[in-house]
Amino acid sequence: MRTISAWAAVAILGAGTFIAAQSSAPPPADARFREIPEAANIRGYMQRLSARPHHVGSAYAKDNAEWMLAKFKEWGWDASIERFDVLFPTPKERVLELVEPTKFTAKLDEPVVSVDATSGQKSEQLPSYNAYSIDGDVTAPLVYANFGRVEDYERLERMGVSARGTIVVVRYGQIFRGVKAKIAFEHGAAGCLIYSDPKDDGFAAGPVFPNGPMRPSDGVQRGSVEDLGSAAGDPLTIGIGAVPGARRTSIAESPLITKIPVLPISYGDAQPLLAAMGGPMAPEAWRGALPIPYRLGPGPAKAHLKVAFNWDTRPLYDVIAKITGSAFPDEWIIRGNHHDAWVNGANDPVSGMAPELEEARALGELRKHGWSPKRTIVYASWDGEEPGLLGSTEWVETHEKELREHAVAYINTDGNGRGFLNVSGSHSLEQFVNGVARDIPDPETGVSIWKRRQASLVARGTPDDRKEARERADLRIGALGSGSDYTPFLQHAGVASINISFGDEDEDGIYHSIYDDFYFYTRFLDTDFAYGRVMAQTVGTAVVRLADADVVPIEFTSLAETVQKYGYELKELLGRKQDDIRERNRQIADGVFAAMRDPKHPMPAPQVETIPRAINFAPFDNAATALTDSARRYERALGASRSALGANPSALATLNARLRRAELQLVDDAGLPRRAWYRHLIYAPGFYTGYGVKTVPGVREGIEQGRYDEAEAEAARASQALMRLAALIDQASGDLEKLGK
Repeated sequence: MRTISAWAAVAILGAGTFIAAQSSAPPPADARFREIPEAANIRGYMQRLSARPHHVGSAYAKDNAEWMLAKFKEWGWDASIERFDVLFPTPKERVLELVEPTKFTAKLDEPVVSVDATSGQKSEQLPSYNAYSIDGDVTAPLVYANFGRVEDYERLERMGVSARGTIVVVRYGQIFRGVKAKIAFEHGAAGCLIYSDPKDDGFAAGPVFPNGPMRPSDGVQRGSVEDLGSAAGDPLTIGIGAVPGARRTSIAESPLITKIPVLPISYGDAQPLLAAMGGPMAPEAWRGALPIPYRLGPGPAKAHLKVAFNWDTRPLYDVIAKITGSAFPDEWIIRGNHHDAWVNGANDPVSGMAPELEEARALGELRKHGWSPKRTIVYASWDGEEPGLLGSTEWVETHEKELREHAVAYINTDGNGRGFLNVSGSHSLEQFVNGVARDIPDPETGVSIWKRRQASLVARGTPDDRKEARERADLRIGALGSGSDYTPFLQHAGVASINISFGDEDEDGIYHSIYDDFYFYTRFLDTDFAYGRVMAQTVGTAVVRLADADVVPIEFTSLAETVQKYGYELKELLGRKQDDIRERNRQIADGVFAAMRDPKHPMPAPQVETIPRAINFAPFDNAATALTDSARRYERALGASRSALGANPSALATLNARLRRAELQLVDDAGLPRRAWYRHLIYAPGFYTGYGVKTVPGVREGIEQGRYDEAEAEAARASQALMRLAALIDQASGDLEKLGK
C-alpha cells in the first residue's frame, strides 16, 4: 500500500487529525493535491463509464452524464448538465460488393471475441460507418489512392491514372478522414472507401487482438467525416450554439457534410477489392502489408457502394461543474475531456475522463479541509466529441461572450496511455507547463516527467530536437491544430489552451472499434493505471497553480522566440517551392523528360509553371522583433514589481485582465480564408489535413496552394495581430514600471 504524508492524511481524514504535523507550515495546495489521487479509483471510473456503448444520443451516454453529475455534487461542486440538440446520423443501410471481375460481398461486421465480454453488446453498438457521409448508391471502377492526400492524387495524375467517376480506396493515416472524402470529391471521385492497412496498425505491427494489441482483420475504425478543416461542431448551426430555437441550415446546404458516399472497412474486406484491381503498380511507398500486388486501377475491379442514414437530431449532455474562486471569481480556469465514445471507448476517451474525475474528487477533498481556489475552476465533461467536437463547440459558441470576459486558460485531455509526457498548446503557457512537469515524478523511473520527456527527445529526436532539449531552458511545446475539444476554445474563441497526454510506450490498433473496452485497456495499456494517476496529478497541479497564482502565469518570451522560428520556416517554404519549380522548368526546357520517356509506359509530361513571386515578409519580421522586445520588457518589469503588486489589488486586477486578453490579440473575427470559423492567425488545423497544425496558416497555405497575393496579405494580417499583442504587453509593462518606482 502506498504511504501518504501527514499533511495528505489531514486532507483526507480531517483537520483534527495529526495536529502535531502542523508545527511547521503546510506544503502548498498543489503538493497536498498530488498525494490524494488513487489509481484504484481511476480504474473504477473507467470500468463504470465504459461498461456499455455510449455514443452521443444513446441511453448510456445520458446515464453516464447523470452519474458524473451526481459524483461532482457528492464532491462538493456546483454542477449541472447543459443540453444541446445536434444532427447525428446513424446508418440504416450499408452495402459494399465487388461486382466485376468476380463477386464478393463485404462483411462490414466486427465479430464478437469470446474473452472480451463487452464486444458482444451488439444491440447497443453502432455499426462501422462514417458519420456525416451523405446517402449514396454508386457502382464504379476502383482506384487506389494511398492516403488520399492532395499529393497522392497529383502522383496518380502523373502516372496517367484519373480518379474521376471512380470509387477511390484510401488507407487511414496522415490526414483526417473527413479531408480524405473532401479531396476525393474535389478530384472527381464518385465514392470513397477508407480502410486500415495492416502495415499501419494490424499484423505487420504486432500480434492482433485478442492475442495482442493490434487490429484484427475484421476490425474497423469508425469515425466522423465532417469537414473539420473548415469548421467544428454541429454541421447545421455553424458559429452558433445548437440550442432550442437556433437557426439551422438544411442538410443539403451544410458545407461540412460530404458530397460523396463514404464507408470505412476492415483490411479483411479491403483485400479482395484491392486484389482484383489492375493498372500500374502502386509506388513502393504506397504498398501496405497485405499479401497482394498493390495496383492503382482503374479496373477491371468494379464495386457497388450503397449507404443510407437516419438523419436524426439527438440530444447531447455536457456536464459542467464549478468551484467559485475566493479572490478572483470572475477569472475562470477551465478543464475538460469528452465522455462520449464510438462504442465502449475505454481508451478513447475514458482513459482521459477517468483521471479528470479523480482530479475533481481530490480538489473536493482539499476544499473540505480549508483550501479555496482564488480563481473559479470549471470542470467539463463534453458529449459528442467523436462526431465533430460537438459538445465543446456548442458550449463555446453559446458562451463565447462570457469566455472572452472571464476565461484565463483551457486544459484539455483526450485519452491517456503509458510512457512519456506530450504537451501542445499556446506558447504563452510553455514556461508554466514546464514548471509543472518538473515537479511530477514518473512512476516507472522516479525521475520527473520533464526529465523523462527530455531524455526521449535526446534519444529519439531529430538533431534539432536533441540540440534544443539539451540547450533550451524549457522543452518546446508543439502548436495545436484540431482534433479534440481544445479546438473551439483556442481556434474560435481565442482562449489560451494546452493539451496533455502520456503515451508512446504501448501499441494500440483497436482505435474506434468495438474492442476499445475495459478488457483491452486493462490487458494491453496502462494496466495498473499508474499513468492515469500521473495524468490526474499533472493536470490537477496545473489547475491549482493557475487558480491560485496572484499573477496569471502567462509569459511571452517563448511565444516570441517561436513566432520568429515560424517566420524562418515560411521563408524556407517559399524558397524551396521557388527552387523546385525553377529546376523542373529547366529540366523541361533541357528536354530531360522527353529524353527519358518510356514508350511502353508513357507518362504525362509536366507543364511549365510560373516561378512563385517574392513575398514581402518585412512586416512579419518587424512584428516578431517588436514582440520579442515587448516580451523581454514585460519579464523585467514583472520581476521588479511583484512585491508591489501584492499590496495593490487594483493594479493586480488590471494586469490579469490584460493577460486574459493576450491570446485574443492573435484572433481575427474575420477568420481564415475560405473557413471563417477558424480565427487564430498563428495556429490552426490545415485545410487539407483537418487536424495537423499549420503555423501562421493563412501564409503557409497560401504558399503551398500557389496563392501568393493571399499569402502576402495574410502575412500582413498576422503582423497586425502580433503588433496588437506587443502593444498589450507594453501597456502591462508600463503599468508595472510605474508601480515599481
